[in-house]
Parts: sequence; structure tokens; C-alpha cells
Amino acid sequence: MEVNEHTGKANVEQLVKEHQPRLKSFIRKRVANSEDAEDILQDVFYQLIKTVENNISPIEQVTAWLYRVARNAIINKGRKKREEALPASRYDDEGNVLEAFSEILFNDDDPTPETEYMRSLVWKELEAALSELPQEQREAFELTELEGLPVKEVAKTMDVPLNTLLSRKHYAVKYLRTRLYGLYKDLMEY
Repeated sequence: MEVNEHTGKANVEQLVKEHQPRLKSFIRKRVANSEDAEDILQDVFYQLIKTVENNISPIEQVTAWLYRVARNAIINKGRKKREEALPASRYDDEGNVLEAFSEILFNDDDPTPETEYMRSLVWKELEAALSELPQEQREAFELTELEGLPVKEVAKTMDVPLNTLLSRKHYAVKYLRTRLYGLYKDLMEY
């Protein structure tokens, strides 16, 4: 089946319905988590719609085209993750700040007076740091990280595109890492 700008929206929607289950399974088997799989699947169908709408070129073998786009997206996602996994030496410890604090804040295994005191210090500093963030960034961080709500749900609730929410959260995390680094060093040397 050939798809082009004359094919129409209904046919594109039919293609999405027809190919989504198998394509999702194909992607899911090749990526680490379901969120990445969903992102890639959305990207593939977005590229399909964009290609059809912009009259870039007709797609003659739709199934092959979709799987090729999915495979390329999986490869690109893998490259991006590997690049993100390579820490810059100065930020090596900084990257661990929020993970370490998360362990302090949410681990209730054997509370001791020391851990309770550290927990209160971290909460106090975290609240102060969060209050310094722009409201949109603070909200994005609190809803996704502290309340554990799914990012898609938060984006819908905040009425912003998913990428906007992820960007706001990214800047919040970046600021919090830097802002809380001194406390982290003090606690880790304790």
C-alpha cells in the first residue's frame, strides 16, 4: 500500500491501528523499559504523520518503512542513553546527589536517630531548594518524583506537551543536584 498526502487522515489512522500492536511488540523487545518503548512508538507514528502531511515523499512499503523508522529510533535512543551514561568527571558525584538523598528520604528499613536527623536535614534543604525553582519546574519535579505520578498524566493535567514537562523536570533536577551538592558532600563525609 502506498501512502501519500492524498491518502487521507482516515487511512493513516487505520495504519496506526493496524500496525501498533506488532510494532509495539517489536520495539518493546529491543529497549530496556516500557516508557522508552512508548516514546519510540509515538515517534514512529509522528514521523509517519509528518511525512504524509508534509508531502515529503510517498511511502510505498508502509510496513517496511515503519519498522525501519522504529529500528533507527531504537538505535538513536540507545546512543543517547550511552552518551548520558558517560559522566563528566566534575559531575560524577553531583549525579549521585538525588539518588543518595532519595535513599535517605524514602528508606525506612532501620530508622536510627542519625538517619532521622539526616532525613530532616535533607527534607528541609530540599524544600528550600524547591521553593527557589520556577513554579512550572517545581510542579513538574514534585508531581513526577515526589508524588510518583506518570509523566504522561502530569503533562495532561498541566496541559503541556510531554516534552515540555520533561524539559521542566530536567532543569529542576539539574538545579537541585547543583544546589544540594554541598549538603550531599557533608553527609557523605559524616
